[in-house]
Amino acid sequence: MKKAFNSKVITLFPESFPGLLGVGVIGKALKNKLWKLQTIDIKKFGKGNYKKIDDTTAGGGPGMILKADVLGPAIDKSLNGCEDKKMPIIYLSPRGKPLTQSKVKKLSKNDGLILLCGRYEGVDQRLLDKYKIEEISLGDFILAGGEIAAQATLEAIIRLIPGVLGDAESLKNETFNSDLLEFPQYTRPRKWKNIEIPKVLNSGNHKNIDIWRKEMSKKLTKRNRPDLWEKYKKKQDIK
Repeated sequence: MKKAFNSKVITLFPESFPGLLGVGVIGKALKNKLWKLQTIDIKKFGKGNYKKIDDTTAGGGPGMILKADVLGPAIDKSLNGCEDKKMPIIYLSPRGKPLTQSKVKKLSKNDGLILLCGRYEGVDQRLLDKYKIEEISLGDFILAGGEIAAQATLEAIIRLIPGVLGDAESLKNETFNSDLLEFPQYTRPRKWKNIEIPKVLNSGNHKNIDIWRKEMSKKLTKRNRPDLWEKYKKKQDIK
């Protein structure tokens, strides 16, 4: 039996976890021990009588930087155990590489991972260099800290773990799995506010339904994500 996916989050706000990760299918998987969660409180590693965790920016500038000599011991604690020393460490940062579904799939194949949640102006670069920490971004926007980004990253990963979703088949047609956005979805009632479900979806002809869904995925991708559409065209050799 595969071991539970081991996730560790280094944060100033451990009370914010599991948050939304504690409900729904992800929360059920946590209770069923398909994955486990440990939070490491940065404040416990603060320096001096006042437990200082940050300091001014070297070279001058606004804001405060989380100290390497505070975060280092926090990471060391999260790496306790020989097996855990192989765990990837990710720092949620707006300057990181974009998190993609292919990256999520790759991360889900590990036994676990460590997520470092930043605050203020960021963390001392020496920490990132020393521990070979990978920087990942959820998009071109700024959050007050990494906790929400960490929860989003974990949810994306954990839902791919076998046994978490009730129907594994539902993963196959999801957006990004084929470089196309997912087709529109409908359910009962058949008619709502004089708008009917597309007739093909009630036809019972699964071949025609598949064709319709593929065409709608193409249209949506071309309209909403021209970058993905160009990627898809290159793979399919479409001019």
